[in-house]
Amino acid sequence: MADTRNCEQCGAPFAPRREHARFCSARCRAAWNRRHAGGTPADASALDWSISAMRETIARLCRGSGWDRADGFAVISEAVWRVTIVDAALIRYHPETYSRVLARLDPGQRRITEDTFAGLRFVRNQMGYHTHPADFIQPLDRGPGIAAWTWKPVPEPAFAALPPRGRDWEITRYQAYQAQLAGRAIGEIFTQATAFLDIAADSILSRT
Repeated sequence: MADTRNCEQCGAPFAPRREHARFCSARCRAAWNRRHAGGTPADASALDWSISAMRETIARLCRGSGWDRADGFAVISEAVWRVTIVDAALIRYHPETYSRVLARLDPGQRRITEDTFAGLRFVRNQMGYHTHPADFIQPLDRGPGIAAWTWKPVPEPAFAALPPRGRDWEITRYQAYQAQLAGRAIGEIFTQATAFLDIAADSILSRT
């Protein structure tokens, strides 16, 4: 039963074939979308607030300089949290718009974008539970600021305690981290991720 979840439309249990699957069938997904089309002012307000908080955090990270390592780790951890929370909210509540924005990208850029978010989810799932931010982040003693710090390559964690499907997803996230984040600048990754989320969120908010 650990590998099943309940359909958000009809309530039936089903085995998800994708990490973010919420419905047991295309019919249930379409029915849910019809019921929730357009959203509510409260939904739009919550999304607008979340996007604003994310942008503020990323801007603080990109202009941060002269901070000690503890402060740098703290703001990077907050940025990971805010970006992945906004990404998850868009996937959960606005899947059609999210998919449309992804579909507009050329195949190579789409793969990079999806892997970037998967890598950030891996960091979120590990950081604070199994690892310290220093295990992921390589600070620079001198330089323009924490945006120039880089993501470290990391060894594959032990996933034996997870159910098979969860283990497969977490291994995929780890591989995405190694492919798209490891060795690259912190600020570069967050700028790329928020650019995509800004486009998706603006598309949603312009309709609500």
